[in-house]
Amino acid sequence: MSLHPVRPRILGFISEDVSAWLVALLVLLAGGILTGLLAWASLNQFHHQLRQRFQLLANERYSRIEERFQDQEQRLDGLRRFFANSYSVSRAEFDGYAKPLLLRTQAYSYAPRVSRAERPAIEQAVRNEGFSTFTLRELNAEGQLQAAGDRPEYVPVIYTQSRSHLPTPLGYDLLAQPLRRATLERADSTGHMAVSQPLHLVGIDPAYARGVLLLAPVSREGAPTGTSEGYVMAVISMQQLLADGLPEDNQDFLTVRILDLSTDDQHEVLYESANTAGASDLSATRLLRMADHDYQVDIQPSEAFLQANHSSVSSLVVLGALLSLLLSALLYVLVSQRQRALRMVELRTQELHAREQELRGTHGQLRGVLNAATQVAIIATDLRGVINTFNPGAEQMLGYSSADVVGHMTLENLHLPRELAARAAELSARYGKSIPTCHAMLVEGGEVGGHEAREWTLVRSDGSHLPVNMLATPVLDEQGLWVGHLAICIDITERKRVHEALAARDVLLKKLSAHVPGGIYQFKMEFDGRFSVIYASDGIRDIYELAPDVLLLDAEAIFSRIHPQDITRVRTSIRASADNLSPWREEYRVQLPERGLRWVRGEATPEELPGGGVLWHGYISDISDLKRVEEELRALSVTDSLTGIHNRRYFQERLTTEMARVERGGGELSVIMLDIDHFKRINDQYGHAVGDRVLQAVCERIGHRLRRTDVFCRLGGEEFMVLCPDIDGEHAYMLAVELWQGLRGAPVDVVGVVTASFGIASWRPGEGADALLLRADSGVYAAKQGGRDRVEQMS
Repeated sequence: MSLHPVRPRILGFISEDVSAWLVALLVLLAGGILTGLLAWASLNQFHHQLRQRFQLLANERYSRIEERFQDQEQRLDGLRRFFANSYSVSRAEFDGYAKPLLLRTQAYSYAPRVSRAERPAIEQAVRNEGFSTFTLRELNAEGQLQAAGDRPEYVPVIYTQSRSHLPTPLGYDLLAQPLRRATLERADSTGHMAVSQPLHLVGIDPAYARGVLLLAPVSREGAPTGTSEGYVMAVISMQQLLADGLPEDNQDFLTVRILDLSTDDQHEVLYESANTAGASDLSATRLLRMADHDYQVDIQPSEAFLQANHSSVSSLVVLGALLSLLLSALLYVLVSQRQRALRMVELRTQELHAREQELRGTHGQLRGVLNAATQVAIIATDLRGVINTFNPGAEQMLGYSSADVVGHMTLENLHLPRELAARAAELSARYGKSIPTCHAMLVEGGEVGGHEAREWTLVRSDGSHLPVNMLATPVLDEQGLWVGHLAICIDITERKRVHEALAARDVLLKKLSAHVPGGIYQFKMEFDGRFSVIYASDGIRDIYELAPDVLLLDAEAIFSRIHPQDITRVRTSIRASADNLSPWREEYRVQLPERGLRWVRGEATPEELPGGGVLWHGYISDISDLKRVEEELRALSVTDSLTGIHNRRYFQERLTTEMARVERGGGELSVIMLDIDHFKRINDQYGHAVGDRVLQAVCERIGHRLRRTDVFCRLGGEEFMVLCPDIDGEHAYMLAVELWQGLRGAPVDVVGVVTASFGIASWRPGEGADALLLRADSGVYAAKQGGRDRVEQMS
């Protein structure tokens, strides 16, 4: 056969004879141009994204500042309304209301209007409250507080609640300083809040001493503007208000500067970030208002922002250059190798012609090999289907002699007629044309683009049937023309018998497992740690909401259903069972798409496989109802059935937990014990049913005044205990007084006012639970001895 070599062009337009160096240089040039275009587009995209990131950060920072300014106004307005709606406010009531408000605020104060004639009375009243040295004061030239001079009117600070450790400036006259006086006058003239210009705050730590005063006049409802009785004031440090909760200076992506626009001649800087702004044209300016002042907020990116958002264009250029260089080198190698390969193909073609002659000599040897295959039937036909080859394996399998078959019978004669007719009808319907029965057994490989073995039934010489697996392929000559067919048949009688037995066993197992609640399974772990499911009954579908077929294909689908908090424990227990060959038993949660969270229990017995790995035979069931009953029993065991609050057992558990916490990491812990006064007299006079209602009413009144973190328990009878985490003795005493007052102020039906004796104890380092409870009980005893209906705190 003559050879006509074809020389295609490289990349479709370069001749095969062109030097490989020229191809490499062209590719390198094209790569450089493409890299430049990508670098330019990437740089534009980077600048656009950088501006978007900065705008997002600036908007978030402005919203945070605006929210904090509004929060200060809302908190001070709440304090103003507290004074305006109260007939009188004591120092303890002011402290109790103002202390929780000290979030990002240095201090809250109250200053009444005092005339010259009222000055001695107000000074004496504050001294009577325990401030023996109290007097109205003002700042001297050295910035120290001294006695205030004689003036017709004063606005002294008499109540204050501060975060600072410095002495509080009680008695400081706000009218003595011009900036503060001007702020008071603006508040009086408008009747609303007013904020001062930036000033030095009195009695505040030096680090936070620069800030503003936010004032609100306090007047009765309906009173005209300018007739306020006094003022509530928030002392605001801009350093604390704006920097709280932000990253460290060297990690903050923004620099912020706030200007006070209240003065026309010069805008004073109210706040400025400690970090430096980066060299960038990005900036954002917004206007912000607090009370009666406008502020300008200027935001710029910091050096940290620019360093964290650097451009990757240089890396792209370097990478593109390297890729272009590598691609050109690769093409040089491929083109040079292709040219060498074409020359080698010409040499190999000449060698193949020589080998063709040798292959013809081996044809006879191949026929001998086919005749020696006695376990396989090999049957060849011509184009008409007449058999021309019938090997000894076919003679032994079908009972015909080669002389009776060759030239006399067709392959169709050996098939079961009804099977061929059914196959021909199926193929005719599929292809839309009539397929004769003589071709039905041959139309196999064309369906899927290859040759496939198919199960057929052949008829032996004695009329019996033989199931075989037959592969039918066309026979081609040297020019590739179709000259016949070749059929290779293998007896599958024994295999069908085994398959039928296995199918019957599977049907029996499926029927038995259908009546078992839960699922039966075989789970295998390979020697390399991979998992697979060998068998799973239909009950698995109810456990995991997964079809058994899915688990057979992917065992990891089981772990996707297990609750994230339990999956590590389950995997660990499986590996422990595999290592020790010990029975596996686990209870865990599964998260199902339809039924939600469920509890399951799995049990399995492991068995080591000869080739390595472990096989478990197990059973799994749904125990959600059992778990629900356990939780209900647990709730009943720690709840007092009469009052609905926790019982002594729960109190002991929580006390042990809290004691361990404070002993391990420090902190505060207090307990409040109370005993209802004369409870036996109530039972004797009104009956036990009324006594039970009294206990329930006391629990309701006490429970409504407790914090969410407090634990309220009934120890027994008329004795109750409140466990107060994270509060000291002083605050526990204030809480007990509030509970005592609330109980006395709410009479119980039929009985009237019910009182109780309270005892308080706070935890001391190294003290045990028994000693803490004994001191609380001693406080109750002292209250009883002191006449009942009182609060006693044990030191």
